[in-house]
Amino acid sequence: MQQSRLRIVGDGIIAGLVGGLVIAAWFWLFDAVNGHPFHSPALLAAALIHGGHSPVPMNHTAWVMVAEYSVVHFAVFALIGAAGALMLEGAERQSELFVPLFLFTVGFEIFFIALLMFLGPAATAAMPWWKVFSGNLMATAAMLAAFMWRQPMLAENLVGPWIGVMREGIVAGLIGGVIVAMWFLIADYASGRAFHTPALLGTLLFNGLHQPGPVTPTLALVLGYSVMHFFAFIMFGIAASITMAASEHEPLVALGVLMLFLCFELCFAAFVTVLVQGAIEEIGWWNIIGGNVLALAAIITYYEIGHPRVVPRIIERWDEMRDEPAAARRHALH
Repeated sequence: MQQSRLRIVGDGIIAGLVGGLVIAAWFWLFDAVNGHPFHSPALLAAALIHGGHSPVPMNHTAWVMVAEYSVVHFAVFALIGAAGALMLEGAERQSELFVPLFLFTVGFEIFFIALLMFLGPAATAAMPWWKVFSGNLMATAAMLAAFMWRQPMLAENLVGPWIGVMREGIVAGLIGGVIVAMWFLIADYASGRAFHTPALLGTLLFNGLHQPGPVTPTLALVLGYSVMHFFAFIMFGIAASITMAASEHEPLVALGVLMLFLCFELCFAAFVTVLVQGAIEEIGWWNIIGGNVLALAAIITYYEIGHPRVVPRIIERWDEMRDEPAAARRHALH
């Protein structure tokens, strides 16, 4: 039992380090896009370790502070991973512990955002709340995936058949994300502006370009947007897979995938339009609609393979619901 507990704690530490690496890479991407690599860890080290509240120039002292913060960063994530692993192991025996585990995750998010607000305007400007929230969300997902991979029996006992649903959602999200990315890539090459669309969207996402103008694609811009692009599609795929799992009991629930996709597209259009009103025209409506319609068709085809006859079952269920009032009236007459 003791050896098993030590193994769980060790795997939790590994998962925590994976999460720490994910959020460190995310912060580096964000800083690189804005032309200041490693600015975030230097600023956090200055504020948390040395009590400073002003922007930090990247000199020799700043690099020392980056190293100091990195040690603290990974140590904290290792502790979080170990604590989370013990709570997951406890939840296997007592399902009531899922609520404290959820509150633990939410509390960590709130604590980190509140800490940034306390550190002053320099930290808040360098690390807006959405950057922290999205980074921590990706880190949490990576930690859970790493821990469940290291503890397959525990994962089976905790989530059981939902593992297949999550796997299906990830694959569906990757299919949609790849198709849209390839569509944008082909469209950009055809117009003689390679990687223009991900670079423009990356500029909007990371530093809030106010007017669509000349955008120079860089590796950081394209890679940074690609991370968010695939993460968003994977989240959509998981939500769609949960909906498809529910459709096994009620086929009409599968129509929720279309509603999810519509909401997904509306949120994307609203996000781009709020930042820059002319950005949609810059990308092109036909470009957005064409790529996403192809992605939706591919995702539906994938789900049709995994859930045979889903479309015929929807039609059959619709006919049953349409005929139910007439059947009820006939039954009442008899």
